[in-house]
Amino acid sequence: MLNIAVTKVGVVSCSGEELAEGTVSRLACREVLDALRPHETVTICLPLFIAGGEEERRFAATFPTITVDGCEKRCAQRGTEKLSGKPAKALVVTEILAERGLAVPTRRRNLEDADRAAAHAVAEEIAKAVDEVLNA
Repeated sequence: MLNIAVTKVGVVSCSGEELAEGTVSRLACREVLDALRPHETVTICLPLFIAGGEEERRFAATFPTITVDGCEKRCAQRGTEKLSGKPAKALVVTEILAERGLAVPTRRRNLEDADRAAAHAVAEEIAKAVDEVLNA
């Protein structure tokens, strides 16, 4: 049996635009992809994934994924489970912010400093989850 090390983790972000938590999810994922874990992560476009994007589905079925949902609806997690299997980690913005004692942003655009701090806190949790998946 081959023992192949996993070197990439797919990150599936919430695509909900009606909630500020969706914006936080996308900003946090972007920070992980661009700055915190750029060589260890790839993004999976949730709308394309759900609409039938074969590359996204194949990646998510082959490599571990982390879903980052804005709210308790867990659309990214449910979509990933239905179309390619259980995510390695499933994070929810509202839960992360509550654990850290941070307020949920109220704005979806033109975020203030506190909102950006919330996005950074979520990004840190995503990066931690990436490390856990890669070191498992």
